[in-house]
Amino acid sequence: MLDKTGSTVWADTVYRSKRNEGWREKHGYFSDLHHKKRRGRPISEVMAWADGRRSKICALVGHVFAQQKARMDMFVRTIGIARARTKIGMTNLAHNLTRYVWHEGRSVPA
Repeated sequence: MLDKTGSTVWADTVYRSKRNEGWREKHGYFSDLHHKKRRGRPISEVMAWADGRRSKICALVGHVFAQQKARMDMFVRTIGIARARTKIGMTNLAHNLTRYVWHEGRSVPA
């Protein structure tokens, strides 16, 4: 049993290599990367479905980071991991509050 809470690695096809897969396996990470298409061959229906599932999840997570970086000027340039964690935590809190206010504004009045 892994003692890591986030042991799945999500990434694009460019990060799939024998070296990277070996490192992930050695350190107890599960690889959930996009599949590489064989040269000169169409991608199979099963691989296309699996990559679509991965892309859907990556897009959901990517939008959060994009909003934090663009709208909230998220740029971590601190000395020490504690300050970096604090800055990221505050940005996450601000993002969650922004989402809460947006959802509350959309709710149907009772």
